[in-house]
Amino acid sequence: MTLAIVLAAGPAAGLTTDGGERLVDRLAGQWRRAGADEVRVAADLSELADLVAAATGPVLVSGADLVAHTAVLKHLATSPVGPTVALVLTDPPAAGQATVREERGQVVAVNDREGATGVFGGALRVGPADLPALAAAARTAAGGGVDRLFADLAGCGTLTFAHRVRLLVAHRVGDAAELAAAQAAVAAVDEDKAELKLSVKERDDFFTTFFVSTWSPYVTKAAARIGLGPTAVTMISVAFAVAAAVLFGVGGRLALVAGGVLLYLGFVLDCVDGQLARYTRHFSAWGGWLDTMADRAKEYVVYAGLGYGATHAGFRYGWALAIAAMTLQTVRHMTDTWYGALHDEAARRPRAATGDAGGIGGKLNAASTKVQADTGSVSYWLKRTVVFPIGERWALMAVAAALFGPLVALCAVLVWGVLAFAYTGALRTLRARWMRVPVLTTVDTALHRDDGPLARTLPVVRAPLVLAVVGALGAAGLLLWALLAVHAGGDLPGWAVTFALVVLLSGAQGARAAHDGPLDWLVPAALRAGEYLFAIAVGVAGRVSPWLIFGYVFVLTLHHYDLTARLEKRQAAPPLHAATLGWEGRSALLTIGSIAGIASIALATLGTYLLVVFVASVVLAWVVLPARVRGGDRSPG
Repeated sequence: MTLAIVLAAGPAAGLTTDGGERLVDRLAGQWRRAGADEVRVAADLSELADLVAAATGPVLVSGADLVAHTAVLKHLATSPVGPTVALVLTDPPAAGQATVREERGQVVAVNDREGATGVFGGALRVGPADLPALAAAARTAAGGGVDRLFADLAGCGTLTFAHRVRLLVAHRVGDAAELAAAQAAVAAVDEDKAELKLSVKERDDFFTTFFVSTWSPYVTKAAARIGLGPTAVTMISVAFAVAAAVLFGVGGRLALVAGGVLLYLGFVLDCVDGQLARYTRHFSAWGGWLDTMADRAKEYVVYAGLGYGATHAGFRYGWALAIAAMTLQTVRHMTDTWYGALHDEAARRPRAATGDAGGIGGKLNAASTKVQADTGSVSYWLKRTVVFPIGERWALMAVAAALFGPLVALCAVLVWGVLAFAYTGALRTLRARWMRVPVLTTVDTALHRDDGPLARTLPVVRAPLVLAVVGALGAAGLLLWALLAVHAGGDLPGWAVTFALVVLLSGAQGARAAHDGPLDWLVPAALRAGEYLFAIAVGVAGRVSPWLIFGYVFVLTLHHYDLTARLEKRQAAPPLHAATLGWEGRSALLTIGSIAGIASIALATLGTYLLVVFVASVVLAWVVLPARVRGGDRSPG
């Protein structure tokens, strides 16, 4: 149950609107319309502390001086960015109002006047886990107002995210004149039209901004009117992508053009599901997880269609290109996830300024920040495009396949992907060395490394990144050797796969070592690369059908994207994670299959097993266990 509390303290508590309604009562009504189950008015912070102490769900708190659209309060109450969120305005701070400094959407300092990027908007949502800190802050700040409460809450170390107001109106008022001006500003804005515009991301990539978001809000509005939910739109998007993949596989000019059109429309719907969630404020952990997983699955199914189509058209290595594209993109995404986690952690622990701006890494960071702030400039769009985001990838595949065929589409994706990986990898490495934040010390390292039982038994060796990279290089060497042997019509020597496994397992020796180096955020990606390359090498050496190798690696990517999606959505580990055997356990089983001469059977069996475990884990995590929790909540005490 969500509780909203209006703190009726300060001069604004006695203000009345044009209709004679007290501003406090108007805020209480707005909180009800914004979705609060219960609304209370607290005379002071002591009373507020008592109310918070008895609460069991999220608590919404606002002062008595806030004039805003109801949608502003609803957006704050339903914000998916984190459990505790504060309203942040760009108005100049009045006397006694708390200033805010934010980085990457996180409030990193309160009442830092020199570095302030905004002012506290007088309202916040506090998640259940942070309620004890809120109650303690209310007791500490007794006699103060909502700004003192917020400052003391931040002083407790509570991770708070910032919610900015766009297109809608929110102001804090101190007298009747300010109240009248704020009411006029609210009345001048069409709330529903603004909400529809707000459903589009404030900053998106070039292709999405100019070729999708210019008309996708109309689709979003239509979907809302006919009662489609975000999940339904996601499923339709998946169907479009699968149909495009089939057409790319069939080949022929008409099929390729139709596939390109369907792929574009599928991407439009991929944007619409998020816009619909923001427009209707229907957010859920399940929806966020599903959207992440569906995006990756759709893209890789399209790779499969292009690979089959290229092979069907007479190119011998069509499937090999599809496998390479999928492997490259997955490893890239792993680095994206962990660099994002690194950046968030760095924002929470900002570095002290130095005279040389932190060397080359600090200068790159400053330059990147400057370019990002120059919204709409040529440099801004170049920076957002060169990294090859999803919109550009789907557009490139659609256009290249329709005009030139599947082979050119796959080659284009690989070339741009490699260049983007080199560019982002080099710059992020330099910036990460400057930030020097040991991000892997803040999470479950074993979980996100995807270690199994074997990794926990090997001797501990420090330098986990070096070990992981050595293992990946060993797997890459085995793959190259296998390709050369097969091309020459021969076979790998029997000991080669075993030796490569030993080299690969060197990465497991860093499992229990501290991952506190400035570049240790790269460890999960290096381990993913090593496992994928090793599995591909086993398949090549065993002359396994390329589509089966693709399928096995595809299942592995589902498993690993599940882990990263849970990290991004702050979810617990998958229920059956232990049953996945760990990257080193799976590699050891493939080695046994390769030595026994049954590489195809090993890949097919292990891949099927992992897929069953993945599906069972999804059902447990999102259906069975939540149902049990709901059943427990309804049981008599």
